[in-house]
Amino acid sequence: MSGWTRRPAWKWRTERAPKIITSLPEASQERTTTTLSIRPTMTNNRQLLRWLTDQDGIENLKTDTIPMPKPGKDEVLVKISAVSLNYRDTEVVMGLYNYYDKPGEPKKLLVPTSDMCGIIVAVGDESTDPNAWQVGDRVVSTFLQSHLSGQVNAQHLATGLGKPLDGCLQTYRIFPNTGLVRAPKHLTDEEASCLPIAAVTAWMSINGMQPMGEIRGDGETVVLQGTGGVSISGLQIAKASGAKTIITSSSDEKLQKAKALGADHVINYRTNPSWEEEVMKITGNAGADVIIETGGAGTLYKSLDCIGFGGLISCVGYVSGREDKAGEARPNLNLLALRRTVTLKGIINGPKDRFEEMCQFYEKHQIRPVVDRVFSFKAASEAFKYLASGSHFGKVVVKVD
Repeated sequence: MSGWTRRPAWKWRTERAPKIITSLPEASQERTTTTLSIRPTMTNNRQLLRWLTDQDGIENLKTDTIPMPKPGKDEVLVKISAVSLNYRDTEVVMGLYNYYDKPGEPKKLLVPTSDMCGIIVAVGDESTDPNAWQVGDRVVSTFLQSHLSGQVNAQHLATGLGKPLDGCLQTYRIFPNTGLVRAPKHLTDEEASCLPIAAVTAWMSINGMQPMGEIRGDGETVVLQGTGGVSISGLQIAKASGAKTIITSSSDEKLQKAKALGADHVINYRTNPSWEEEVMKITGNAGADVIIETGGAGTLYKSLDCIGFGGLISCVGYVSGREDKAGEARPNLNLLALRRTVTLKGIINGPKDRFEEMCQFYEKHQIRPVVDRVFSFKAASEAFKYLASGSHFGKVVVKVD
């Protein structure tokens, strides 16, 4: 990325071809796969514990208990084992994620986070689906609960976990039958919890414009910006697809970790702020085929300067800022896109059927999400602070004890 200085998330107004390595030795964690010794019914006097936010700051996160809910028709009750955090979650907690707020209305008290892995412990009595879930099935959540296939729309966005709907930072949660995907067998609970937003967003950034089942990447060049969850997932997916990969970061230590994961080229954008020129050198002036654009205002124009003809820039974030600097003279975006017949596409996660497609790819190539650090459930607020600091490489996870 360009020479901008990364700031904590709360300061932004929003945040087989070749053999590959899919996990880092120094980032290894306790591997947990929940055992299946669960009775199909739950007693009514049980309680669930949950974290709550008034969307007024990480320091104001709090917990409470409520009676155990009972699943209704076409619903299941999930005992949550692990929850992974995303930048979106820090924005929600800090009151900066305002896309669903109505003018003048107070912030809603809600359960944050969207990404979880857990075990089904009860099912509704009147399921109409012959292929419905069973007690003991290990599952992961989908981010937009009603987005089953096709292009995302406003109705799908209204079913987003962690806002506007209550999220997953709780010990149990009711889900509709359609709001879950089977967890890949080779992943731990902590690893599987990393899939719903980071991995699916990376998958759609590379393959979302491809027909189902047609995986791109072989012989192509993919540029990943930064070393957060989406970029590291994109690195793993691209390498497994046979692509040449270029990744940027301001940290040499993180770049070495990316090399250990199989990155072909690494660029420190702090010491080399003209990283787009380096991309052009690496590609013999052909430019990249795909760029996963996480930076926003500070990086988009650089991405346009190093994308190849007919290339795809997938816009997934804005960690360098949401607004261009005042008075900065730049060519018109229309001209820049036309210059190389570029496709510039915003990515808001992906539908359930593409999630399932991705899980099959992960199982085939035995890809394991990179878990940077695991926090206990009682230390969830510390997990938010750690994520917001930008110190992580890969994913931050809360283990639900």
